[in-house]
Amino acid sequence: MTSNNDYNPDVLNCIANLSNDEVFTPPQLVNEMLDLLPQSLFSNPEARFLDPFTKSGVFLREIVKRLDVGLSTVIPDRQERILHIMHHQVFGIALTELTSLLARRTVYCSKFADSEHSVGHFKTREGHILYSPMQHTWLNGRCKYCGASKEVFDRGDAAETYAYNFIHTNNPEKFFPNMTFDVIIGNPPYQMDDGGNSASAKPIYHLFVNQAKKLNPKYLCMIIPARWYTGGKGLDDFRDNMLSDNHIKILYDYVNSKDCFPGLSVGGGICYFLRESNSVGLCRYTTCNNGETSTQDRKLDEFPIFVRYNDAVNIIHKVLAKKERSLSNILSSRNPFGIPTNSRGNNIRQDKCAFELISSQGVGYIKENQILSNMSDALKYNVMITRVMSEHAGEPDKDGMFNVIATLRIMPPKTVCTDSYIYGGAFEKEKEAEHLLRYLKTKFARFLLLQAAASINLSKSTYRFVPLQDFSEPWTDEKLYAKYGLDEKEIAFIESMIRPME
Repeated sequence: MTSNNDYNPDVLNCIANLSNDEVFTPPQLVNEMLDLLPQSLFSNPEARFLDPFTKSGVFLREIVKRLDVGLSTVIPDRQERILHIMHHQVFGIALTELTSLLARRTVYCSKFADSEHSVGHFKTREGHILYSPMQHTWLNGRCKYCGASKEVFDRGDAAETYAYNFIHTNNPEKFFPNMTFDVIIGNPPYQMDDGGNSASAKPIYHLFVNQAKKLNPKYLCMIIPARWYTGGKGLDDFRDNMLSDNHIKILYDYVNSKDCFPGLSVGGGICYFLRESNSVGLCRYTTCNNGETSTQDRKLDEFPIFVRYNDAVNIIHKVLAKKERSLSNILSSRNPFGIPTNSRGNNIRQDKCAFELISSQGVGYIKENQILSNMSDALKYNVMITRVMSEHAGEPDKDGMFNVIATLRIMPPKTVCTDSYIYGGAFEKEKEAEHLLRYLKTKFARFLLLQAAASINLSKSTYRFVPLQDFSEPWTDEKLYAKYGLDEKEIAFIESMIRPME
């Protein structure tokens, strides 16, 4: 049994478990990221490393530890070796004044680099871990660099402004002039309050990635939220650039952020990547879900939308090989009958010619002249489909499974719906509508729908991978698995992800 005296916890592990808007990185995770780099870098006395958004200093500390070992034969004297590493190889830019003191304490063993306790023996208090108090640059109520709200962050000098040094400039090279970096690595801030309702926040991590690219490092390695896969909130261009960037050599994806940061929930999961400026080719993509990992060399922009699960790619290939039309061809666009979401209609049918109106609150009745589009379809059999997923895209339930579609319903002739739904079919025969509804309930169809779900909204385009079937006959999962030649592993993967739908 180990005695209490033998227990020596790493304080940075403790800090990593604290709740904070800027997520602190556990040392184990830092070393997993450092393992992605060519290890020869740590035996090179000329290699330079930069963490441009250091918080606890854990990335710099772990780099110093590796250099100390790797340079032991190049610079045998340890004191001389440590001074060389501190003065010529390891650099940082802190996020706040507090994190600058913490990072220096971690790396130099003193919050001031020029103190008698500092192992770096610098002549300045900062050493090579910089921080300067900054104010946002306001333009029409927003910071022109990070988009922060003036109403929220115009605090003067009395409080922390969160005007992060690294992204509040057009010239990031000014921090360390005439210096190039072999490696830029770290964990940037993820979001910032944007002054919206209900503590609304906007992502900012992509700003740090783009700024780091301006310094043209040989290797860029960062850990960020995976929500950029789906774009939105200023991330569309970033997503397109990342997916088409054939310098991204490795991408490691945690579907559930708690598998990466225990106790921390980040919607959409977490990922870290390695970008190598001198290498082009396929990306080695690994997804981790419920303790299971899958690795595949992939072209990230192979499809119009990023497909997160490697096992799903093989299934999509088999489906597309049939060269069938997509189900989206028989689905309506948004607001199919021109009736807004908040419409409820009359509680009672006042006119025998009235149409039934389905809303999120139940069934009402409206007049024919209130239907502004798709009147001919409204006189046929359709399947009404909810426009919002059962769960957030990328966020399975506690068992790691999805339902995907919340509501399905057959709409007989003279029945319409509000903008809360779309519809598909426009069949003359009720049996065909029943077969479409049954098809949408299959795990196969909902699995393919999930692969293109870029947000909580299910639009017509989200059905791009779901193939159109002959609805004169019924469809079951077994029948679909056989039609598309899915093997036992692929079937098991679908069954493990999608819940049955009654």
